[in-house]
Amino acid sequence: MIAATVHWTDHDRYVGEATSRHSIVMDTASEKTANSPMELVLLGLCGCTASDVIGILRKKREPFTGLEVLAAAERADGYPAVYTSIHLTYRVRGEVTHKAMEDAVRLSKEKYCSVSAMLEKTAKITYTIEHLA
Repeated sequence: MIAATVHWTDHDRYVGEATSRHSIVMDTASEKTANSPMELVLLGLCGCTASDVIGILRKKREPFTGLEVLAAAERADGYPAVYTSIHLTYRVRGEVTHKAMEDAVRLSKEKYCSVSAMLEKTAKITYTIEHLA
């Protein structure tokens, strides 16, 4: 089981801690001193899919030297202001074949990434892949 706790600290700031016992600061004010909860959801998506893609590329013995995953999202008007569309950009470095990268991203999206599976209940998730030198 995974558990999480959030404690209000001051103003609109909170400190959260989960089962891993690592803490993170969140801020819901308009002038933020930390990431908002919704920004953390996007970061969670990027981290989840990046982890999948790296694992798949390793299994395929693809010679990657770097990976970045960027997310750009739109939210619904009104409440709850869920994500309605998310575009992911995968920037891969190294001698990775286009097919291997396409396969890795598709497997992450369709099979492995739990965060993506949850977000797809309200958001259309699209992606592009950029091969960098």
